Amino acid sequence: MTTTALPRRDDAPSADRATRRLTGFTPSGVLHLGNYLGAIRPIVDGVDDTDTVVFISDLHALTIEHDPALVRRRTVEFATLLLAAGADPDRCLFLVQSHVPEHAELHYLLECATGYGEAQRMIQFREKSRRQEQIRVSLLTYPILMAADILLYDADEVPVGGDQSQHVELARDVAYRFNTRYGRTFVVPRAVHPPVAARIMDLTSPTDKMSKSTSSAAGALRLLDEPDALRRKVMRAVTDTGTDVVYDPDHRPGVSNLLDILAACTADDPRVLAPLFTSYGELKRAVADSVVATLAPVRERYADLAADPTYVRDVLRAGAARARDLAGAKVRAAKEAIGLLPA
Repeated sequence: MTTTALPRRDDAPSADRATRRLTGFTPSGVLHLGNYLGAIRPIVDGVDDTDTVVFISDLHALTIEHDPALVRRRTVEFATLLLAAGADPDRCLFLVQSHVPEHAELHYLLECATGYGEAQRMIQFREKSRRQEQIRVSLLTYPILMAADILLYDADEVPVGGDQSQHVELARDVAYRFNTRYGRTFVVPRAVHPPVAARIMDLTSPTDKMSKSTSSAAGALRLLDEPDALRRKVMRAVTDTGTDVVYDPDHRPGVSNLLDILAACTADDPRVLAPLFTSYGELKRAVADSVVATLAPVRERYADLAADPTYVRDVLRAGAARARDLAGAKVRAAKEAIGLLPA
């Protein structure tokens, strides 16, 4: 085999194409404001500057105990919400992971280039396995599936929070190793991080990140919450001792979280906003108004799309067909490189 020049570890996209960015959403739990501000809105805002891949990572939802009907329902709900929030299937590649079997096929090929110790070291595996009596093999290997998701589409950038950076690093390691051993096949991706203001914390526990799977109903501002429910949650949000409004995430996490939410919704700076308020109640009312206004268009568009699901199904069917064209070529290249006989 002739080995072509290898990419640097910080390999940049070639000059003849736009930067490709990939973002996945696992249909476990319920999408909330933090997902919208940190992951969904940047997709919509950045589509003019990047070649964007957006997918529902339903295979990842199978790594833990789950209700099959709920996974299916949430897959449709997530896809509908992403479209309602402004993801444009004519300007990005939009798909459901399991509709493209090449994800699973490349997963196995990459397992053949990944060490057991690498998978076992993943922080999320260690944390989740401690909380479960029965640990599925897929919980151990899903970071390799995540690597397949990324490498299948030659993604240059993967927006992640701090808890997912290790998984992108694994994808980088596996891509580089595969390229070194078998010839250049994959783009080596890099993690990019959302701005700190988009890191929204749980309203009932402001030192914990707002989560679609672990936050309580009271702690998460869900995208499909009614306006009255959003206002009620904000007004009951945990604050801090004292009464002055100060932005200090380390010592005043409750009020700082509210300021971060307001800043993210209004494209402002939390440090600039803090002196504008003389009480927690005044701040909470402003946050509630801003959250309701931010999510109202999404809820309205979602209601329109959900009333007739034909459009969403057609979008997903077309997206899978487009994705298979790209993914099929990449899997064929990987199979040839690793030594498999062409069909």
